[in-house]
Amino acid sequence: MAHKDKDPQAIALAEAEAQRRMAEYIDKIHYSDRYSDEEYEYRHVILPKPLMKTIPKDLFNPDRSGTLRLLTEDEWRGIGITQSLGWEHYEVHAPEPHVLLFRRRKNFMAPAHVLQQQTLTLNARSGLKLGRRK
Repeated sequence: MAHKDKDPQAIALAEAEAQRRMAEYIDKIHYSDRYSDEEYEYRHVILPKPLMKTIPKDLFNPDRSGTLRLLTEDEWRGIGITQSLGWEHYEVHAPEPHVLLFRRRKNFMAPAHVLQQQTLTLNARSGLKLGRRK
């Protein structure tokens, strides 16, 4: 047989180690102060260089430049970046691929249904039961 099934225990251990390393790096992500022009507010996020090695290869540009492609909100949140709603990853900086540039419209207001869903998700993650008090 040319393809061997991988040991599930080894896979689970490798995944746990990758998550532990990622959690360690997430604490070291740097968020700049916000700056703005007439239309947008901006910020840059600096990822620890070791974190770049843990990011899935499909999030990088296929041109092998070593830069991340423009990421969706789910993707950048998935690698540990935490920001309020409305931010868009709009540019990469090839000389420093660990620096991600974000922007959002000035005076951004999240739609009410998004805020409600976010609250429900946070409550579910924290184990709170809506409508119940102990």
